[in-house]
Amino acid sequence: MNIRILAACSVILALSSCGSITRGTTENVTITAIPEDAKISTSTGQYCPRSPCTLEVKRKTEFTAFAEKEGYEKGSLEIKTKIGGGGAAGFAGNVIVGGVIGMGVDAVTGAALDHYPNPAHIDLNRLAQLPAKVESKAPQRPAPRRITKPSV
Repeated sequence: MNIRILAACSVILALSSCGSITRGTTENVTITAIPEDAKISTSTGQYCPRSPCTLEVKRKTEFTAFAEKEGYEKGSLEIKTKIGGGGAAGFAGNVIVGGVIGMGVDAVTGAALDHYPNPAHIDLNRLAQLPAKVESKAPQRPAPRRITKPSV
């Protein structure tokens, strides 16, 4: 009986230090752009009709964010993942308490990872304006004269 209680306590303790339990497997990523009303989309298929935009993304997913607005060049930014401070602490907790199973769960789910940059920012460049068609102000040539034969 004592072995079962000890085993149950060990499992509860191991799960409590697991990053996938304490941090979750998703993260909110905020994307802003200038001009502020630019449309935001991502390579994962998520989008917002205008900036600023906050999206929930799986921690292990790296993606590209795009910003676009009529009259501006389309902009993009790579958003990567790295082991964050909280993720490193959870991973270290697995070494002490959760063991290989906890580390494996965190590695598969990406629970130890954070997105960067977060928040992310994209500046759009205005498209070059083509000059308006300028009418020539050169003097007009007179119409050619008709030469007629004098009548006799």
